Amino acid sequence: MATVDRQRIEAAVAELLAAVGDDPARAELRDTPRRVAELYAELYAGVGHDPAGALGSTFETPDAATPANPRPPAQAAAGEPESSPSGRPVLLRDIAFRSVCEHHLLPFEGVAHVAYEPDRIIAGLGGIVSVIECAASRPQLQERLTDDIAEAIERGLGARGVLVVLDARHGCVTARGPRQTASTTVTLAARGSLAEPAARAELMSLIAAPTRGATP
Repeated sequence: MATVDRQRIEAAVAELLAAVGDDPARAELRDTPRRVAELYAELYAGVGHDPAGALGSTFETPDAATPANPRPPAQAAAGEPESSPSGRPVLLRDIAFRSVCEHHLLPFEGVAHVAYEPDRIIAGLGGIVSVIECAASRPQLQERLTDDIAEAIERGLGARGVLVVLDARHGCVTARGPRQTASTTVTLAARGSLAEPAARAELMSLIAAPTRGATP
């Protein structure tokens, strides 16, 4: 398990300030290395941690099989995918997240939408948020982050299907180069039953639907 070495970060930041021609000893910069080390300890807290382990407590679905009440196998018509015991995916929308692009070490931030179709196990809603936080708290690429979240939920819950959509604004696009301040990047990962076109289309329409109470 990785541990953030704050002393090394402080030394590196002081050297970086000197390398760009400033004086790390001047009063206004004297505490900057310490502040950056504290920031990095937060931004990179997920390095070396398994996002699936962040799910926390999980629960059996109400109709999960038990020795006293075995569940019959799911029935599906020929050529049709089997459905989950409940037949109802769980969808969390508009989960705010932030990460750091590994190319320029600039932040990217946005919202995540996560759906999964449970088999026998469901997670607390906060557990899904914790998976995103853990996977995002490391040097990342948005494309890989999307897959990391989907893989952790699929593996951690034994989910029949997972859909993850990330919509984020990148510092390397807004603060340098093209400086497209309004541009966002959307990535998607779909697995299992939720990779089926009809299921994916239904969930995408729910993600795009107005939030309850929102002004039309």
